[in-house]
Parts: sequence; C-alpha cells; structure tokens
Amino acid sequence: MVFGKSKESTPTGTPLEQEPTEDAAVPPAQKSSWTSFVKQVASFSGDLSSLTAPPFILSPVSLTEFPAYWGERPELFSSISDGVDEEDRSVRVLKWFIATLKGQYTSRNEKMGSEKKPLNPVLGELFFGEWPETSTRGKTSLTVEQVSHHPPVTAYRMYNAKAGVELVGFSGQKTSFSSGSIIVKQTGHAVLTIHGLPEGKEQYLITLPRLRIDGIWYGSPYIELSDSSFIQCDNGWFSSIEYKGKGYFSGKPHTFKATLLPPENHPQPSEHTHIMEGTWHETSTYSKTSGFQPELIGTPYFTDVRGPKEEISVKPESEQGEWESRRLWKKVADGIKNGDYDVASREKTKIENSQRQMRKDEIAAGTRWELKYFEKIPEDELYERLAAMYDGQPPTEEMYIYKGPDALKD
Repeated sequence: MVFGKSKESTPTGTPLEQEPTEDAAVPPAQKSSWTSFVKQVASFSGDLSSLTAPPFILSPVSLTEFPAYWGERPELFSSISDGVDEEDRSVRVLKWFIATLKGQYTSRNEKMGSEKKPLNPVLGELFFGEWPETSTRGKTSLTVEQVSHHPPVTAYRMYNAKAGVELVGFSGQKTSFSSGSIIVKQTGHAVLTIHGLPEGKEQYLITLPRLRIDGIWYGSPYIELSDSSFIQCDNGWFSSIEYKGKGYFSGKPHTFKATLLPPENHPQPSEHTHIMEGTWHETSTYSKTSGFQPELIGTPYFTDVRGPKEEISVKPESEQGEWESRRLWKKVADGIKNGDYDVASREKTKIENSQRQMRKDEIAAGTRWELKYFEKIPEDELYERLAAMYDGQPPTEEMYIYKGPDALKD
C-alpha cells in the first residue's frame, strides 16, 4: 500500500502546524470517509495492503507502471557502461540510482498535491514502454509484469541493447502502522548487469529503501525514505546509502549520505573511498573525492534532478492488449481524473470481481495462471552470493527472473 506534499514533520510524522487543518487533498464531501479510513488503518494489525482505500486517495496509475521511474533519466542509465574502470562504473551506478528516487517517491506530490495510493495490479497485468535514443546509445526498453497478486509482486526488465546495460528486478510491499505513520518495507531487489566488457560482464545487486508515509491524519500523505539500502558489485565495490528526513528541531527533508567503498583487497582503500551527500529530490555533492575527479561524471554536482525528466513512450491505448495496464484501468483512471469517484469505484469493483472469478475457475479446472515474461524460481544463486559479500540477509521473498524473448544467456 504505497501512498507527497512534503511538510515539515515531527519524529512521529505529525506536520508542524500551529493549527492543524484538513488538507485540500481530501474533498469536503469525503472528509468523513477519510476519517473512517484513518481509524481503520490505525486499528488494523495485519498487512495494510489488504485494506480498500477511499477512491479519492487513489492514483489513476497502476503500480505496474512504477518501474518506469528507474528509466526516466535514460542518459544516466545507458552511460553506465562508458565507465573507464570498475571504480568509474560503480560511481555511475550509484549516481543513476540516486537520480531515480525523486520520481519514485516525490513526483506524485508535485503532480497531484499529495501521495496517492496506486491502483493494485491484477495478476498478469502488463506494461511496456521505451525511451527514445539518447546520444549514440540507442533506445531503452521496459517490460513489466504483475507476477503475483497475493502477495502483490511486480517484476520488471529494463534494457539498452546498444549500451549493454540491463536491469532485472521485482518488488513488493509489506505495510504496517506505527506512531502515526504507515511503514512500508519494500521486498525484492534488482540486479543491474553491464554486458560486453573486455573482462566479461559486471553485476550489481540493488536493495530497496524502507518508506515512511507521514501526513496521514491530515489527509495529505507524503513519503520519506528511512534506514539504508545497498549496492553490491560482484567485483567488490560496495555502496551504502543512509536516508534521513526532517527532524523536529533540525535536518532537511529527503536527505541521504552515500559511501562507496573499494574491494577489501584494494591497495589504497582510503584514497578510493567516495562520500556523497545532499537531498535525493534536488541536488547532492561530493564530500570526499580522493583519487577520483567528479569531472569524469560531467557535472559539478553528484546528482541534480531539478531539471526535466524523460517520459516513457507507450503505445496508444487502442493498440494495447487487454492485459496492458492503461487499457485495463482506463475507465477507473478516467473516473479518478474527473473526480467521479462513483464511476471509479464501480469500474474498479468490476475488475476485481472478474479476477476473483478467474481464480475460482482456475481452481475448479485444476489449472494456474502462466506468467509470460518472468519465471518464479526457488532460489537465486547470484542474489545469495552478492548479498553474502556484505552480510546481507538471505532471501525470504519469492524470486523471479526474466525469461522474455530477448533474454540474455551470457
């Protein structure tokens, strides 16, 4: 249940307002509905993803589209393979990753006034798109499939063939309520692979940050990242990213500090340690660049995401298959955009009831839904090997790999 107008907040998530007021994110006619929903959230003891949110807090976009945030700066993604060595490529991977966070976690604040709950995808839902050619590196394509509904899991593959850069991953959410905030533990991970290097391929395990959704009581939810996430390369380079938000007396929203360390056997570890810090939704800078010049990255900032992003290109809805996200949810999305929540709720219920009937029919026939682009596997040797390099936790979630028509076997 991923829900941001970022208000300053106390450690428990309560906005710093002398006289709290209901935010415009809650229409006047829906205030009682929102109050009832918040009370339900606060008293619920299980995974909040099973709760039904009021239609006015829904986003007109399905969660299946969210992997597109990984590629909204395709130049950073495709240029990873331009790195002159392992160190340079590790810096580029970290830079690209930090630059994806704004889109993933604050873009709906800017567009819709507050964080919205995405539409819960149905099993088998698909999303395809691409970003146009950047420089001489060719286009970047995206394939997404909803591989599980209970629990909800979305699998994705982003690939730039000319640059030889590929991202394959999957994600889910486990949500709970604590101290006035919704806490979202993102399950899953991603693996970024650089193909075609002289020494072969290079692979990076990327874990996902934990989310804290504040502003619930006043109907203006927004996301803050918390705890840490990691990027572990098979050559030994390791990035840890620590996230902090606005405290009661000090600090800034959406801040982070990233440390990139060389392999343990590196002859000059101190000289090749990198530290970058700032805000992931605006700019960040190097605070330590010993042995490495930021000019190699092409900007005085480490990251600067204040400028425009590159929107993904998707086929018109009339040319999409029945399982493609925008066609599947069109009537629901139109109802939300037009403020006609009765239509949105009615059309959403139709889709959900149809899915329940399909599952019943499959059970009666002794069949099961077949995934099209991804495969569920009992274990992932690559994940276990890379996670062990930084004492990461062993896998507890379902594992999925890409099996599409252009899957790479090297």
